[in-house]
Amino acid sequence: MPTTQLRSEVEINAPAAHVFRVLTDLDRYHEWNPFIPNVAGKLALGEQLSLEVSLPEGNTYLLKPRITQLTDAELRWQGSYLFPFLLQAEHFFLVTERGERLTRVVQGENFSGLLLRFVGNALTLTHRGSVYMNLALKKRAEASL
Repeated sequence: MPTTQLRSEVEINAPAAHVFRVLTDLDRYHEWNPFIPNVAGKLALGEQLSLEVSLPEGNTYLLKPRITQLTDAELRWQGSYLFPFLLQAEHFFLVTERGERLTRVVQGENFSGLLLRFVGNALTLTHRGSVYMNLALKKRAEASL
């Protein structure tokens, strides 16, 4: 079965706990996040979110993933299109302390499924959107210290 992985990273001049608080404050995404501007749902393991993904120069999609991992340094959610064997996506954030006031955030997507070969430019736009989100997270976290 076809698989694809996307990764983007950013270093933020702020403590990891602060960065993670900004990242997990889903109710405020509309204030700063160009890639995922709207999220509804409870931030808890097993809960389903309703989120809007806005691809740069592309379309906006409404997704309903389920939270599969939530710790003080990691957030993951997973969703699928119709059936997991057709198209499944796992989105994740890993927050790592690199120093007292330096944090690395790795954002990624793991895609799999039979329809993956037909998504075309959407993967490129998804990656670009995650880079834009990382830069916006850096700006927001550093400005809100």
